[in-house]
Amino acid sequence: MRRLGVYGRSVYSLGDMSTNTALSTLTMLYAAYFLTQVADLRPVLAGLVPLIGRFVDAFTDPMIGRLSDRTTLAGGRRRPYFLIGAIPFGLTFAMLWYVPPVESQLLAFVYYTIVYCLFSVATTICSVPYLALIPEMATDYDDRTSLNTYRSVGATLGIFAAIAMRPVADSLGGGQEGWALAGICYGAFLILPWVWVHRVSFERPEFRRPQVEVPPLIPSLLSALRQKSFVRLVALYLCGRLAMDLVGAMLILYVTYWLGRTGDFETTMFLFLIAALLSLPFWLMLARRVDKRTAFIAGAALWATTQILLFLIQPDWPVWVMYSGICISGIGFAGVDMMPWSMVGDVIDEDDLATGERREGLFNGLLMFLRKLAGAIAVFLALAALDFAGFRDGGAQSPQVLLLIRLLVSFAPASFLLLALVMALRYPLTRARHGEILKALVARGR
Repeated sequence: MRRLGVYGRSVYSLGDMSTNTALSTLTMLYAAYFLTQVADLRPVLAGLVPLIGRFVDAFTDPMIGRLSDRTTLAGGRRRPYFLIGAIPFGLTFAMLWYVPPVESQLLAFVYYTIVYCLFSVATTICSVPYLALIPEMATDYDDRTSLNTYRSVGATLGIFAAIAMRPVADSLGGGQEGWALAGICYGAFLILPWVWVHRVSFERPEFRRPQVEVPPLIPSLLSALRQKSFVRLVALYLCGRLAMDLVGAMLILYVTYWLGRTGDFETTMFLFLIAALLSLPFWLMLARRVDKRTAFIAGAALWATTQILLFLIQPDWPVWVMYSGICISGIGFAGVDMMPWSMVGDVIDEDDLATGERREGLFNGLLMFLRKLAGAIAVFLALAALDFAGFRDGGAQSPQVLLLIRLLVSFAPASFLLLALVMALRYPLTRARHGEILKALVARGR
């Protein structure tokens, strides 16, 4: 049976590096930093921009996923979308970092909202078919974990690129012009990997199962949401994503206003990601010895415990205390981030056994939409709370604002991680159960 080798997996992971560079930059820098402190939007309006974009995703993510399930182009069901979406993806990303010459908050808000929605559509065209292809190229329990380990490496490299955007903008002159130039550079960078991803990826002919009558999108979505394993996977995954997005959005405010060391943001994130990257082989080994659910639980418990440390840290504490805690958090983050995307392939196999249809695009599109919606809601509520508490760009913040920032970066994500842990305890698709599903699929002739 055909598999991607080391070279192919490494190249394929560049697709997730491209996507995660964009999504992580928007989570960490766009609403909480760029829109409020460079474009001068009020925090509540800045938080609304990605939230409105997520409602566009409510239609486009499942729709593109379902469309890719039914595509019959000569180049395949999924792979043609990499080439279709690449240029719009990079172009709209660059436009997000331009400050239009208008003084009206409303007009600026409208500009950023429209561009964000266009960017969301372009992202979907690339990312949903990309994720949907993973269960097809890696068909067994451990091979999926291995391929998703490579994908996690690419995703982590994307976060490295994301945290470098502020220094890049500063090196290009800073201010509005520096950010606009950085957006152009990053937009070009996002386009390049998709040609190579298209070249190394492949599709299995036996996974194409055209039907005479295609069920409408809404009934298909409702059918997916009745799949109990998928619902439980969504629950644990979204709790993990809420933690990630809160930390990503609030950390820059935490080091700037609570610790008073804004230059520590890039160093802190660098250490966090290095720890996550170096720990990926450990999580792969653990998942092979036990199962993915157990590995996820271990990662969530470790990350939740260490995340609370950020609330306790005082500005006059030695910097190594925060750096040590951040490194341990990064190890836990790697397990929480890596496992769910490997687990979704097992859910798709279970659905195949029940329905006789391969619906990778539908499941991945729905999961991608819920991921982005949860993150946007979390960031919007956090920024709205800060706005209500009296947060203002620059200068000293009130004690109430500082306390809120500390809570949002520590106890809030830790609570979501503990909830994800509880959800994972009841997740039913263990290694043994998936083995039974594969045997039944083989007996049926796949």
